[in-house]
Amino acid sequence: MSIAQNNSPNLRLIMLVVMVFVAGFVQGMLLPLLAIVLEQAGYSSAMNGMNAVALYIGVLLASPFIEHPVRKYGYKPVISIGLIVIIATLLLFPLWQSFWFWFVLRLIIGVADNMVHFSTQVWITSTSSKAVRGRNIAIYGLAFSAGFAGGPLMTNLLAIDERLPFVIAALFCAIIWLILLKIRNEWPDNTVETIQQSGTLGRYWLVIKYGWFAFLPPLAFGFMEATIHGSYPIYALLIGIDVEWLSIILPAFVIGGVITQIPLGILSDRVGRKKVLLILAILGAGIFLTLPQYEEHIPLLIIAFLVSGGLLGSFYSLGLMYLADLLPKQLLPTGNVLIAISFSIGSMLGPLIGGVLIDWIGEGSLYYAIGCLLLIIISAGVIFRPTFHQEEA
Repeated sequence: MSIAQNNSPNLRLIMLVVMVFVAGFVQGMLLPLLAIVLEQAGYSSAMNGMNAVALYIGVLLASPFIEHPVRKYGYKPVISIGLIVIIATLLLFPLWQSFWFWFVLRLIIGVADNMVHFSTQVWITSTSSKAVRGRNIAIYGLAFSAGFAGGPLMTNLLAIDERLPFVIAALFCAIIWLILLKIRNEWPDNTVETIQQSGTLGRYWLVIKYGWFAFLPPLAFGFMEATIHGSYPIYALLIGIDVEWLSIILPAFVIGGVITQIPLGILSDRVGRKKVLLILAILGAGIFLTLPQYEEHIPLLIIAFLVSGGLLGSFYSLGLMYLADLLPKQLLPTGNVLIAISFSIGSMLGPLIGGVLIDWIGEGSLYYAIGCLLLIIISAGVIFRPTFHQEEA
């Protein structure tokens, strides 16, 4: 049930990439922006972290229910509804500055954000041949990272008007929704026996059996992303780093990922995803475990965030690429659901653990948490062996 011939592959990819850019921009804006506002309102680091978790609770809650509408109605309607909900929710944020009101709005944003991300991910992975899959998913990751890097810059607009960042982000989403109208709807492949006869739980089990290791890099990326953008602004303010420096430090991590996203995707096409992931994890762990030794030197801190972002900023897309290599094509929608769940779990644990570590341990705690998580991934990668073999999987 596909009408792929109605869409130019290159035009479709460009439009999907633009949608992902804006989705990343919104997410990258909300984490530090709301963290700073809540911190200035007097909320504790733990409470701030709990509020940040709401977005990822929304992602997690939506994940098991998105696959069926995409299979039944196609990608475009699901993306369209997600964008409309994001626009409406962004415009509600400035109306009332309340902890629990913002918690609910973040949860709704998480549901809508997942609708956009899941549909675009499956659309790209399902329509990309193995020869260009790494490149296309890397472009997808690059777009999200670029948007995410631009998001924190909106914190500078708080000094002008607290409503301005939300209005601008809603306007961007409205433009993307208009672009979406130019794309013809398509559906994922539903034709293989595995999909029709296994049932939902059976598909989930097969995906986990074939590719459990591929879920760990997105989980780690979610943890790092949410910790750095949700908890680190609080940590930085407590150790005396100005908000102006934060607007440089936070994008540095994402910019590093933007720079290396496509080269690492192409490299993984040639030498293998797992090998690249393990090397990046080893180097990244080394940086974060030594970072407390020089965090008081802002230029070195910025360089460390830039380099670590270059090493680790592709973890989500590399995990997605590896999963696409490990699974039969018809299990990709289910695999993308579990990728989103893994990312959400990591993203929820990040602010929660980060907030508690800041309150209880303080100095260096966030760096050590990320470093230890990377060591766990290295250990898991050493023992993982694929059990389903696609060509070059």
